[in-house]
Amino acid sequence: MKENYYQQVQLPAGVVHVYAGPELFKALDYQVFQMANNNLQIPNQVYMSYTPDVHVGVGTCIGTTAVWNTANGYVSPSIVGSDIGCGMRVHMTNLHKDELKDVKLRRKLVKTIEKYLPVEDHARGHFSDIRLEHIVTKGLHGLPKKYIPDGYTPRKATSLTHVESSKFTLDENALNRFPSNVWHRSHRQLGTLGNGNHFAEIQSIEIAEENREVAEAWGLFDGQVVIMIHSGSRAWGGSVSQTCSSDMLKVMRMNGLGTADPKLLFAPLEHREAQTYVNLMYSALNYAVVNRHLIAYAIREAGKDVFGSKFEMTTLYDLMHNYAWEEKQEGKSYFVHRKGATRSLPAGHPDNPHPYLTTGHPALIPGSMGTASYIMVGAPGGRANFHSICHGAGRIRSRSATKRLITLNEFASSMRVGTEDEIVVNHRSLESILDESPQAYKDVDQIIESVVGAGLAEVVAKCKPMATVKGAK
Repeated sequence: MKENYYQQVQLPAGVVHVYAGPELFKALDYQVFQMANNNLQIPNQVYMSYTPDVHVGVGTCIGTTAVWNTANGYVSPSIVGSDIGCGMRVHMTNLHKDELKDVKLRRKLVKTIEKYLPVEDHARGHFSDIRLEHIVTKGLHGLPKKYIPDGYTPRKATSLTHVESSKFTLDENALNRFPSNVWHRSHRQLGTLGNGNHFAEIQSIEIAEENREVAEAWGLFDGQVVIMIHSGSRAWGGSVSQTCSSDMLKVMRMNGLGTADPKLLFAPLEHREAQTYVNLMYSALNYAVVNRHLIAYAIREAGKDVFGSKFEMTTLYDLMHNYAWEEKQEGKSYFVHRKGATRSLPAGHPDNPHPYLTTGHPALIPGSMGTASYIMVGAPGGRANFHSICHGAGRIRSRSATKRLITLNEFASSMRVGTEDEIVVNHRSLESILDESPQAYKDVDQIIESVVGAGLAEVVAKCKPMATVKGAK
C-alpha cells in the first residue's frame, strides 16, 4: 500500500481509515469526519473506512465500510442506505464501437430502448406476468424461464452465474409487514430505472494493457460496446427503510442507544427488530438484482430491433454497493456494511463466483454522466479494507448548488453536443438533468488513481460513454 493514498484519522470515538489521494483527502468536508465520529460510537465496531468518493449522506457518508463481529454485531439501516441493493450491472455485446459511429444510429438506439424501458415519471414496467412474491423471496430464480434468455444454451448461460448473488435467503414471515399498496407499487416498478443518478449507458471499452489477459478471459476486447446499468430496489427497498426506521428507534430508546445524529439508526443483531430488518433487506437485494436483470432484458430486446437477431448481450457481472451481510475472513465471521462501496475480490478468493475464481470478479465503477467509467479487479492488498473499493465518482455539489453554479453551455460542452462524438441522452432538454452533469461530481480518474495507488484493485478496462438513458424525475 502506498502511504500517499491512505490515512488513519484518529477521532474522539475511534479511528476511520481513509483511502484517498492527497488532493481528494484535503478536499474532504469536516462533516465527513463528524459523521464518522457518530458512526464509530455504535458499540462493538471493529473497523470503519472511507473510499475516495466519500461524501455526506443521511446518518452515514456514502463511501463507508463498517464492520462488526457477527457474534456481537449490530445492523444499521443508515450504513446500508435507503436504496437497498443499489448496484451495477454490465453486459457485453458483440458490437464494435465503429458500428455505432453514426450519431443518428445512436439516437435511434436510445429511442428504441425507451419503447422497451419505461423512463417517464411513475413509469410502469412491462412485466405484469411476473409474480413479485417469487422475486423478493427467490431472486433471479423466481423469474419465468422466458426472462432468462440464455437458459437454453447452458455453455453460454451467464444470467444466474455471473452475479454477486442470484438469491438471498430470508425468513418470508417478515414480508407480512407490507400492506397491499407497497406490493402493488413495487410490482409496477419492476424493470424501471428510477431517477437521480440511475442510468443505462452504452459505452465502448479500452483494455488496460497490464490486465489484457484478465480482460480477454472475461470476454472483453478493445472497442467492444458494453451496456452499463445503475439502479436499485425502487419502491420495495424504500418501503423496507421506512417501515423499519420506527422499529429501530424503539430498540435504541429501550437500550439507551444513540449518538448526536438522530438520523443514525442501529440495533444489536440479536434483537427481533434487527432480524426483521435484515430479512426485509435481503428481500430488497433480491428485488434489486432482478430489477437490473429486467432492465438489461429490455435493452436486449431493443438491440435486436435495431441490429437484428444476431445481436448478443452477455452478462459480465452484477454487484451491489448498498447492503450488509455476513462475510468470513481468516476463519472469522464478520457482519459487513457497505454504503456506496463495492466489494472487489482478488483472484483465488473463495467467495468469487465459480466463473471468476481464477481471475477475481469484475468490479464495476461508474463515472459521472459524460465521463469514463471503469471495470476493475480486486488486488490482494484489498484484504486490509475488507475488499471494499469506491462505487463511483462521488458528489462534490448538491443538486441545487449544481443548478445554481453550472451553466447549460458547460453541461452541453461536456456532453459534446452538436459533434459526431456527442454522448446522446434520451432527455429532450439537458436542463432537466443539469443536476447530474459531470461538474456535480469528483474527478473519477482521481478516484480510480487512489484505489489503484492504495493497492485495493487494478483497472481492467476503461469505458467511454456513447449514449445514456436516464429516468424522468
